[in-house]
This record gives sequence, C-alpha cells and structure tokens, in this order.
Amino acid sequence: MNCIIDMNDKFALPKKNIGYLLIGLGVMVLGFILLAGGGSEDPQVFDASIFNFRRMYVAPFLIVAGIVLEIVAIMYKGKSK
Repeated sequence: MNCIIDMNDKFALPKKNIGYLLIGLGVMVLGFILLAGGGSEDPQVFDASIFNFRRMYVAPFLIVAGIVLEIVAIMYKGKSK
C-alpha cells in the first residue's frame, strides 16, 4: 500500500472550477463582512443603522450570489474536445 500522493492524478474539479470556487467563497465572505456590525453600545438605545441599504440589500445579495457561484462552479463542465 503506497501512501505517497501522485501529483499526476486527476482531481475531481479542474483548476478553472477551483478558481471559481475560491471567488465564490470570497464573495460570500465579503457579504458577511458587510453584514456585520451596526450594534449599539448601549442595549437600551435603539440604533436604526442596522436597517441601512448595505445590510438590507447589498450584503444578502452578495451572499446569495456567492452561493450561486459555488453551485455553478461545482456543476460546470467545460466544453468537450
């Protein structure tokens, strides 16, 4: 039994798809970063900044777009030669 990994073995996904996976992950991380914050220092005081455009529309759109990109990256099969 040989435990050495042969680098000539084929991966399940081509390098192009792995790149798309990393881009999708980056888009999702950016969405979560934009979603963070907005809390008030005093819990008794309401801060309306949690309902701004960035947190209500941009961040969720980026998160969903990243998930869609991940699905496309996994399912995409290049043109056959």
